[in-house]
Amino acid sequence: MKVFYSDQFVLPLPEGHRFPMSKYSMLRERVAQDGICGPGELQTPRAVTDGEILRAHDPQYLKRVVAGDLTDKEVRRIGFPWSNRMVERSRRASGGTVGACLAALEEGFAANLAGGTHHAFSNRGEGYCVFNDSAIAARAVQAAGLVERVVVVDTDVHQGNGTAEILRGDPTVFT
Repeated sequence: MKVFYSDQFVLPLPEGHRFPMSKYSMLRERVAQDGICGPGELQTPRAVTDGEILRAHDPQYLKRVVAGDLTDKEVRRIGFPWSNRMVERSRRASGGTVGACLAALEEGFAANLAGGTHHAFSNRGEGYCVFNDSAIAARAVQAAGLVERVVVVDTDVHQGNGTAEILRGDPTVFT
């Protein structure tokens, strides 16, 4: 099974930050230890492009994120301090979800060890979510002509409010 992971998923955070960033490298170690993916199946995700992000996000929001031109309130709402590494991490986490979707369409199943950024709205991030990987991936596989309809299965204990907002009114995506 192809599993998507990058060391860039692990963002350096200030000491005492409450987000459990080490969970990504711990999960990668566990996946390797348990033989969930075989040799050559651990894939490094590419960073999603601006064009892919813009299928789900407002151009001005993307511009502000990339330039580091977020207000203090926006940074607090996201929960991570802004840095170029935070932007790259967010691009690669979404790239992992796109890659996992493409691999699953070819091979039956795949996994991204990051993602789940369902609190990123079209025009803002929140709850440790910058770019909405589910919406980006859904739109990517549709744009590639690989599927017409998408179901987003979110198994978190609460709804992905950003995913619902971005995909609201789109009859080709069920959330």
